[in-house]
Amino acid sequence: MKKVTQLLLLNLLITFTCFSQTTTKSVPQNARPKLVVGIVIDQMRWDFLYRYYDRYGSTGFKRLMKDGFNCENTFIPYCPTVTAAGHTCIYTGSVPAIHGIVGNGWYDYHEKREMYCSEDNSVTTVGSNNDNGKMSPKNMLTTTICDELKLATNFKSKVIGISIKDRGAILPAGHSADAAYWYDSKTGKFISSTYYMNELPKWVLDFNGADKITSYYEKNWNTLYPINSYLQSDSDTNQYESTPLGSDQKQFPYDLKRFAEKKDYGKIRSTPYGNSLTMDFAKAALIQEQLGKDSITDFLAVSLSSPDYIGHAFGPNSVEVEDTYLRLDKELAEFLTFLDKQVGKNNYTLFLSADHGVAHIPGYLEKHKLPNGGVTGSATEKKLNAFLKEKFGYDSLCIGSGNYQFYLNHTLIEEKEADYEDVLEATIAYLKKVDGVDKVFEYADMQEAMLPKDLKEQFINGYYASRCGDVLVVLKPGYIDDEYDGKGTTHGIWSPYDAHIPLLFYGNGIAKGKTFEKVYMTDIAPTLSGLLHIQMPSGCIGNVIEDAIKK
Repeated sequence: MKKVTQLLLLNLLITFTCFSQTTTKSVPQNARPKLVVGIVIDQMRWDFLYRYYDRYGSTGFKRLMKDGFNCENTFIPYCPTVTAAGHTCIYTGSVPAIHGIVGNGWYDYHEKREMYCSEDNSVTTVGSNNDNGKMSPKNMLTTTICDELKLATNFKSKVIGISIKDRGAILPAGHSADAAYWYDSKTGKFISSTYYMNELPKWVLDFNGADKITSYYEKNWNTLYPINSYLQSDSDTNQYESTPLGSDQKQFPYDLKRFAEKKDYGKIRSTPYGNSLTMDFAKAALIQEQLGKDSITDFLAVSLSSPDYIGHAFGPNSVEVEDTYLRLDKELAEFLTFLDKQVGKNNYTLFLSADHGVAHIPGYLEKHKLPNGGVTGSATEKKLNAFLKEKFGYDSLCIGSGNYQFYLNHTLIEEKEADYEDVLEATIAYLKKVDGVDKVFEYADMQEAMLPKDLKEQFINGYYASRCGDVLVVLKPGYIDDEYDGKGTTHGIWSPYDAHIPLLFYGNGIAKGKTFEKVYMTDIAPTLSGLLHIQMPSGCIGNVIEDAIKK
């Protein structure tokens, strides 16, 4: 009996000791980083991580890739793959069919006009005297991860969105953000709207007053390294690149000083200095707003827009794009070092992704005997209307086009008592004959379309009935919506060059490693929700990338 008692006491002692050690060493379940930073690079294809890998330094992209978690096979699960939808999907974990941001713009049947994704005529500009600030997130129908962080902290977290583009700042930051700031190309200042504030903070006024635009223009734009070392790029000048910096400037070096003299503040967007300006502003916001300086998690959403402006103009095989990413690598390295010092190396969590990729310029593909071409949506709409008038006798039966969709004039069809199904059938028949068009479908009946399952889901995920057209056009691979007169390129379709994007997680709570499992843009928000121990956004359909979170 004595031995039994001794054994029981010994077991109890061991159990108590183990329990004590476990509870002492455990991390609180609600532990969160002091700061979350989201970096979205506008128009970064996944392969850019590796195309220029050997030329990157060790402390920029490579630091995130080696010391963070790399999702190598990340895709966009909807169409069209454009800026507004991409930023919204990243931060909502949702798709246009739910959050309603179906493109950068769409035709609004109620207003009978084109609607811009972040327009809001109920607010006014703060920081300038023009209408570039009449913006808000009101057209976005769900919450973002930033909104959910606000809810989880009883609105004590501070959330700020920053971008050259208004939509790149507004949509990620969400409905309850403390501020969103974007660049006004008319004045060369960062502005906001009365949705967020009635006047700019002093630090923003001081930043705007420093005239950084001129200082960047004074540097001009030459290649970072000798131009003959840019072996991943096409020749510096060719006939299929456009000239955003002036028709007389077709190759390096680019003279930017003249834009300062002319007070042409918009041109900086089409240079790597647009990234520099954005990063400068982000650093100022971190310091002045004291982000990540207390125990309550803050969120900084940064979108880098210049790669998109440069990519559209020069294409993904240009010296300009290569130089932009080599410079961006250095900008990223400096920003990470800044975060280490300002917030603390293990006190922040960061993710880096993109809103979409980009297609090759058709002229470049033609040069190398690869399938290519362009379909001009506005010209096709005009010809379609002429065809429909001849057939039915009425003008403007097609009332708009965009996002690879065509909108029929329902009001006119009802007024004239025309047969909608006949007009629809004639529209589809005409569009099927357009060169470069692969498939045409009635958008509302996409479920019945003869398409591979994944592709069908992409189109269904992009459909929000009151903001989408009647007919969806699918272009052949290598073809683009050619509104650039044979120069430059674009994005927007399902193909991997538009839909395969980078995704890197780094910092507090993030495991080291990589995965080749297929994940989606919509998985970013739920992964952050899991890491932060907060609710997912209200329309979230994504899943937690479990391997990315440190166990």
